[in-house]
Amino acid sequence: MPINKVRLSSLVLLAAAGLFLLAYAAFAADGGTGGSGDPLVTRSYVDQYTQWKVADLKTGQVLQGRAGTELIVRRGRAVAVDSTANGIPDVTEGADIRAGEAVPLNHLLVIPREDGRGIRALSAVVVMYRGGAVIK
Repeated sequence: MPINKVRLSSLVLLAAAGLFLLAYAAFAADGGTGGSGDPLVTRSYVDQYTQWKVADLKTGQVLQGRAGTELIVRRGRAVAVDSTANGIPDVTEGADIRAGEAVPLNHLLVIPREDGRGIRALSAVVVMYRGGAVIK
């Protein structure tokens, strides 16, 4: 008994769908790109850059950030520290804060390079930061 064209098309589609599902299952079982077997980044890197830390600075202390560190001064008075004369980007304002200028409360600052830029506390300061930083 001959197979008609409609029935043959249905069988071909069914076979193609089955092969696709088998290939997908094999890929998913392997973990795929970015899975635990093939991470795109290490967990310690993600933990370091996703968790905000809080520092209490005493008057005169300086917090220097590493490249990419984000800062938010929450309380107190602080000024920018910048020996490069390029300033610290204030992402909230869309401008640079130059050395000695006041750092506004609750503004997001980003340290572009590890070259000593940061903030100096003029009073007791509470600062949130994400990334690497050194307090001196």
